[in-house]
Amino acid sequence: MSIFAEWGVEPVINVCGTVTRLGGAPMPREVLDAYVAAAGESVPLDELQNRACLEIAQHTGAEAGIVTSGAAAGLMLGTAAILARDHLGLMERLPHLDDHPHEFVVAREHRNGYDHAVRAAGAKFVEVGFNEIVAGAGVRRTEAWEYEVAFGPKTAGVLYVYDVAGQPALGDLVELAHAHHLPVLVDAAGELPPCSNLRDILATGADLVVFSGGKAIRGPQGTGILCGNLEFVRSAALQMLDMDDHFDLWEAPSPLFDKTEMRGLPRHGIGRALKVSKEQIVSLLTALRMFAAGAYLPLRPAMLHHLGHIVRELNGLAVTCHVTDPADGESSPILEIALSGKSAWDVCKRLRRGQPRIQVGHGKLAEGKLVVNPIHLNEERTAALVRRLREELS
Repeated sequence: MSIFAEWGVEPVINVCGTVTRLGGAPMPREVLDAYVAAAGESVPLDELQNRACLEIAQHTGAEAGIVTSGAAAGLMLGTAAILARDHLGLMERLPHLDDHPHEFVVAREHRNGYDHAVRAAGAKFVEVGFNEIVAGAGVRRTEAWEYEVAFGPKTAGVLYVYDVAGQPALGDLVELAHAHHLPVLVDAAGELPPCSNLRDILATGADLVVFSGGKAIRGPQGTGILCGNLEFVRSAALQMLDMDDHFDLWEAPSPLFDKTEMRGLPRHGIGRALKVSKEQIVSLLTALRMFAAGAYLPLRPAMLHHLGHIVRELNGLAVTCHVTDPADGESSPILEIALSGKSAWDVCKRLRRGQPRIQVGHGKLAEGKLVVNPIHLNEERTAALVRRLREELS
């Protein structure tokens, strides 16, 4: 019997992928074992985050890094770090810094619901550019000069939502921002794979980069990585950790902390509500090692097998199936099922309400398509998915 059913919640077959609302990615046995092993002992979390700092630096090329309670938490902590830096008084005042530089310049086309985390830390957005392509009103993307003319005495930094085809290119924007002594915070939550992005995004010179830990890395769903400039990562850690200790007693673990540069310890910072458990830290680091070593690549043939089986079983129905196998050799293959004569919205709804409950990708319902991501599929779930699809599409 499902553990969730024991608590009165019926599980679903998830073919949406690693989405947060359904619990993220499947965790490997090694990650689960690390989680359980960590639960049996106590450890100073500042020392554990210091070890995480070294491990994350090794895999990303960053000066430093910490494990956060998700990518949104990384954005909030990164913003808090840029706003307060090493100033203990500013850490105490966040998010109220109206008399201190607190504006972040961001392209209008980069605005999204996740940037609430940046605003929650006390930042105010100054939007630049226009979303003309989506609006059908032009052909140009946001340009570098538009950022530059928005820089002013209240500017604290720049927010950039990463896209490999983004404009202006991240490296060019970083160079421009640094010429004005402004740091750049990058939201790269969903930009893994490819694994090379762990290093390539930071190689642009970006000051802080945020990755999700519960998607491609396959760590606990409520984890993330904040990495980059040591000064900022240190500030983020101080504003997240439980610092209820006497300064004279505290033995600051290096390199994440440098007690000689500190006048004292902050109280519980704005990130205290974003605490990360020892179990999450250890299991995320285990998953990061596996991801960086390519441990998940051998799983892709099974994904293609499951999608191929679905396509064969739907043959003869009023659908058109197309499997996309990304050229990077790392991303999950995707199946799109285009429906004829039936509403994709209605079928999606009935799949959610049927037995077993199934949630398919709903990003292309307006195009009449169901989307299947196979990362959670096995033989049993694939058979159930096929049965329900045939019931609804026959």
